[in-house]
Amino acid sequence: MTDTVQSEVQNFIRETVTSHPVVLFMKGTAQFPQCGFSGRAIQILKEVGVTKLVTVNVLEDAEVRQGVKDYANWPTIPQLYVQGEFVGGTDIMNEMHASGELATLLKDAGAIGD
Repeated sequence: MTDTVQSEVQNFIRETVTSHPVVLFMKGTAQFPQCGFSGRAIQILKEVGVTKLVTVNVLEDAEVRQGVKDYANWPTIPQLYVQGEFVGGTDIMNEMHASGELATLLKDAGAIGD
């Protein structure tokens, strides 16, 4: 990947995560997740009641798939961002969901309801 492409990808990721309250980089779509972890991440977000969610299918773009790993310095997908901040992957989402912390974070971000 050239420096220019990498820079464009990082800009795309930054713009995406800062322009939307909740962004999930995942394999597949919310309707058709293409791995178990992405499916579980969507299930958690639905259980919490997220209504404002943007998903990015990393299987459609290899540069974005690698770029998001570099952006967060996190090796796996899915990746959840809330208000521009990296939250974590499915394991972290599971823990935060179980403790109620995820619902609070998402409610504070204005991503639940309306």
